[in-house]
Amino acid sequence: MPKPKITIGICVKNAQNILATTIESIISQDYDHKLIEIIFVDDGSQDKTLSIIENQISNMDIGARVFSHKWKGLGPSRNVVVDNAKGDYIIWVDGDLKLSRDYVRRQVEFMEKNPRAGIAKGKFWDFKDIQALSNQNLVAFLEHVGFIAVDIKSGDMPNKILPGTAGSIYKLKAIRQVGGFDNYIRGAGEDIDAAYRIRKKGWLIYHATSGVFITHFPKTWSSLFRKYYWYGYGLVYVYLKNKEMRKLWYLLPPTAFLSGLLSSSIAYEYTRCKAVFLLPFHFLFKMTAWWFGFINGYFSIDID
Repeated sequence: MPKPKITIGICVKNAQNILATTIESIISQDYDHKLIEIIFVDDGSQDKTLSIIENQISNMDIGARVFSHKWKGLGPSRNVVVDNAKGDYIIWVDGDLKLSRDYVRRQVEFMEKNPRAGIAKGKFWDFKDIQALSNQNLVAFLEHVGFIAVDIKSGDMPNKILPGTAGSIYKLKAIRQVGGFDNYIRGAGEDIDAAYRIRKKGWLIYHATSGVFITHFPKTWSSLFRKYYWYGYGLVYVYLKNKEMRKLWYLLPPTAFLSGLLSSSIAYEYTRCKAVFLLPFHFLFKMTAWWFGFINGYFSIDID
């Protein structure tokens, strides 16, 4: 049987400091490069992002197309990829991601074995020297190990977790069936909204498949606060337009604290690192920031 064609979608803005590493990890993939295309969408960068892209594609053996426009936001930018994709699947790669060498192959193999899968997300880097990372930067360590705990809890069975696009593979047929991403969403949440609509159409969603990726996490409490504030602010539209998603009790800070307790237990069994017992407070901090953003966004957005 012929192997599927793959579109890698990279939507970026002002990513000059980290994008080169991301592109290099794609170039090193062991999947047939003739079956891969890359679609870059530059969303109004004001740094050297666009020139880095152009320099990189001149030296690669993977077909690439570049689209650039003034800032429109993630929803419209991702739709540029959806509308122009020629692959059977889209793998979304953020500008701060680094893929393992076999990432594309593993994700494609998973989707081919699970024809009802609309989305499958890879898992976070399973680092070896986890204790060393905790000594280097506590914030990044807690954020990373928290996601690893979620991966462990999720396994490779279909579940109700709505994944982000970073490190996710989408069946092109599924995202086109729901009309692509919501162009109204300019900030965070366009991926959660799309995943929700794909699941409503009967497609299955998988979390933590065997594909592994690395991402950059915030290294200060202030940057972590800003990140989750932005998530909360951007997700107002998503939660209010979808009535079935309005049950936000599971995002309340006390619930997040309890979730952190469970995650810390899982993480300690996995790492034997005592720092993981700070996860309840880490989760509490993140979701407090999320709610500050959400409440601010609620009084700033117009919802019909």
